[in-house]
Amino acid sequence: MNNTFKIVLAILFFLCLADMPYGFYQIVRFVGLVGFIILAYQANLQGRQIESVIYGVLALLFQPFFKLALGREIWNIVDLVVGIGLIVSIFIKPKNRQS
Repeated sequence: MNNTFKIVLAILFFLCLADMPYGFYQIVRFVGLVGFIILAYQANLQGRQIESVIYGVLALLFQPFFKLALGREIWNIVDLVVGIGLIVSIFIKPKNRQS
C-alpha cells in the first residue's frame, strides 16, 4: 500500500511540471499532505523514525493551509526531486532493526 501512495504522489508531482490550472496544484497539495501523513504514520509504526520525520516535513511543505511561496521554478525543482525520491524509495529496502 505504501508503494501505491508513493507512485500516485510521484505521478502528481511530475504532472505539476506541466502547465496545469491553479486548482490542480491545490488538489496536489492536499493529496500530498494526506499521502505524506499516511506514509509518516506507517513508517513510524514500522520503527523507521528517519523516514517518518522526512514524510512529516514533506507533509508540512505541501500542506495547503499556510502556503509557502517559493516561485514556480523552485516548486518545479521540489516536485521533481520529491517525485524521484518517492520512486527511488520504492526500490530501497529498509534495514532490519537489531533488537
